[in-house]
Amino acid sequence: MKKPKPELTLCGIGAVKARFERDPASFRRLFFDESTGRKLGPLCKALAAARKVYRCVPPEELAKISGSVHHGGVVAVVEAEPPRAPTPKDIAGWAARRAPLVLLDRIGNPHNLGAIARTAAFFGVTDLVVPAHPDAALPNDAAHRVAEGGLELATVWRAPDLVALARALAEAGYEVVGAATRGGDPEDVAAASAAARKPLALVLGNEEHGLSPAVAKACTRLVTIRGAGGVESLNVSVAGAILLHALGLRGPAAKLSPNRV
Repeated sequence: MKKPKPELTLCGIGAVKARFERDPASFRRLFFDESTGRKLGPLCKALAAARKVYRCVPPEELAKISGSVHHGGVVAVVEAEPPRAPTPKDIAGWAARRAPLVLLDRIGNPHNLGAIARTAAFFGVTDLVVPAHPDAALPNDAAHRVAEGGLELATVWRAPDLVALARALAEAGYEVVGAATRGGDPEDVAAASAAARKPLALVLGNEEHGLSPAVAKACTRLVTIRGAGGVESLNVSVAGAILLHALGLRGPAAKLSPNRV
């Protein structure tokens, strides 16, 4: 007997619409309040045609289904695809396309994962790598809620060994840039990488401990955001946004799906 795929709960009209654009077949159930339901006509029509459950319910039931009062008026229960490990073929493909990458070294808070994914999607960076580490957050319900659809535009990979992956990326021609408390200027790194025509992979460290020593050593460069000294550091999602912009990490513009609602 085939084991059913795990479920994921998506909240908010941005995340729900983004999932429908990407994978309408993954929807299992949809719940919404009266006002939000008026914005979901095409989606409900598609679910009706597929004989899927959709229903208008009171806000308190939405909170119960989602496990949060921050449901944004709509909750979708969809099939969840666990992240897979990147292979040497995937790495070669990234390098051939000069695809920008974001690697997360034990980012533990799913809200930070969601915020980073949202920023990455804004810049068109569509490949995020998390480690297979017990402290590393995965793209769960909370991450999707914060990402506002950004995780639907990304492929999240789970690397068994982030150090080995960083080294493999460097061997494939990447500039692997780690965010650290001490290091170079991100604009200098961006200029040097552009001159050498190297694709960039940005590595962000754990909220409390930063990059592990082994991951930092595997990076080809380290960069630091210099502040006025009043506080020690930035939230990792804020630091990620600044570095994505300063390093010039850009992906191709997103294409609109024919399922757009």
